[in-house]
Amino acid sequence: MATAPVSKDRVSARTALVEQHVGLENAHDLDGVLGTFGDAAHYDDEAWGEHYSGLNGVREFYSQLMKALPDLDIKVVRRHVTEESIVLEVLIRGTQLGPWRGLPATGRKVEIPLCGVYTFDEHDRLAGERIYYDRASVLRQLGVFHEPQRILGRITTLLTHPVTILSAVGRKMVGK
Repeated sequence: MATAPVSKDRVSARTALVEQHVGLENAHDLDGVLGTFGDAAHYDDEAWGEHYSGLNGVREFYSQLMKALPDLDIKVVRRHVTEESIVLEVLIRGTQLGPWRGLPATGRKVEIPLCGVYTFDEHDRLAGERIYYDRASVLRQLGVFHEPQRILGRITTLLTHPVTILSAVGRKMVGK
């Protein structure tokens, strides 16, 4: 089903709303961030496969994030604006000083390239934000993931996957 074209004024207003939204994230203004969403808000963290529905769900996501990275800073690298959505390429920086995703505070700094897709409701409020980023690079920066090609990664793999490793060695020995 085709939708009617969105006017340039509406696209400009949506762009301004996304800019305000990012500014409020950088100001750590949780209520302000939530105020940029409409009533049927949703937040999708695709790297973890987690989806938050409604303003309370979105509040839960941002509350966890702002507690985990109290020095959260978002730098917009590129904007891609269409009639239907706005896509931001950003660089997120912060220090993990609070628990996040079951990890205790590590005190380590992260720098995460991230892509966010913003959609809008009929009142030009945010209907949703969907983010994509490399989960492994975040875990590596937090010190809980190690590349299997490096010595610490090899040790970790051996300790956490002994059956897998023994099976692979066995296949290699029999030439399969």
